Amino acid sequence: MSSPLALVLVAVPTVVLACQAGGWAARRLGQPPVIGEMVVGILLGPSLLGWLAPGVQHLLLPPAVLPYTSVLGNLALLVFLFLIGLELDLSSLRATRRAVASVAAGSILLPLALGTALAMYPTFAPPGVQQLPFVLFVATALSITAFPVLARILTDRGLAATPLGTFALACAAADDALAWCLLIAVTSLATAGSPLDALTAFALAAALTAALAAARPLMKRILERAARTSDDLVTVLLVAGLLLAAWATDRIGIHPAIGAFLAGATVPRGGPAVERSAARLQAVVVPVLLPLFFVDIGLRTDLAALPAGQWGWAALVLAVAVTGKWVGAAGAARLAGCGWRWSALMGTLMNCRGITEIVVLGIGLQLGVISTNLFTIMVLMAVVTTAATAPLLDRLTCNAPDLTTLAAAEPDAVPEGPGAAR
Repeated sequence: MSSPLALVLVAVPTVVLACQAGGWAARRLGQPPVIGEMVVGILLGPSLLGWLAPGVQHLLLPPAVLPYTSVLGNLALLVFLFLIGLELDLSSLRATRRAVASVAAGSILLPLALGTALAMYPTFAPPGVQQLPFVLFVATALSITAFPVLARILTDRGLAATPLGTFALACAAADDALAWCLLIAVTSLATAGSPLDALTAFALAAALTAALAAARPLMKRILERAARTSDDLVTVLLVAGLLLAAWATDRIGIHPAIGAFLAGATVPRGGPAVERSAARLQAVVVPVLLPLFFVDIGLRTDLAALPAGQWGWAALVLAVAVTGKWVGAAGAARLAGCGWRWSALMGTLMNCRGITEIVVLGIGLQLGVISTNLFTIMVLMAVVTTAATAPLLDRLTCNAPDLTTLAAAEPDAVPEGPGAAR
């Protein structure tokens, strides 16, 4: 029998190379690489490889290796969420804060309302899960926007520095901040034994956030002193900090991923050593270990096992997800004074869910809030809505130089930006 190390030495390169090939194929199709990596993770599971060639799947990813690859993938997930928090610059919301707040609120509130209205509890709730945490989790999952994937799509098309790109990223940042607050509340409720326990867990999470924010001056001094020694020490301190924050939220009773995100959101940014360390983590952990998380998700996603009667639910979830995000964001943008095309673009871009949605769904599955079948349906929804973002963006910005110019610095300077309708 092979040792665990020998199994890992086969599984890791298999997964990493397959996901790299998927990312290359997605890039050739004009999609962000994460789309290919997500799809490959699903195809390596029972949806394709385990269905067509179970012997090959057992050889490459035997059951004995899965606990080890799952741990490595989840460690990479913590680093990834730390980097998302580090990139979340809420100061960018100041310039057009009213319009940004309107779009972010619209893209959260309408999906929340429609997700709450979906009568899915009797069909998809796991045994023993109460209706309130189940409904709130589904509603929160439908309101997610993937800030990092959206940034990648806009950057690949040269739009990140345009007024359209900066406004969309500010809206996505506000959306992400609100969504993670909701997720903290939902996970507190799902893991608690009573409403009082849920309130206690949420209060402890808020206290941890406040403590991290209050410690920013101290963290800045420590990191600056470490930077005078070496970048390696800065990297070690950042990794140790994110892991301890993840451990703290796990002890509170909330998923460790939230602690990693909070650590990234409260770390003092702007220092050259911090930026270099973050770039090193991004360059190594994300391409090498994060694909293991995709495969862990893919092994839990079985499209072939989804009952025929539940494909109607899949279509309904997709329709509600797209409609809620598009109408909520576009309608709010229009009410804030944006032009019709700008508003349509906001609705399209806020529908990008990507890996953030996958992460949230994985948290729900690990906590036992949602069933495997609902998890499969919502993973499929995340892939479809993310894959549709880039081609729809290209279509809406075609022959619209006023939306793609780099000349203006603020959305207010663009004919279709906030204030255009007035």
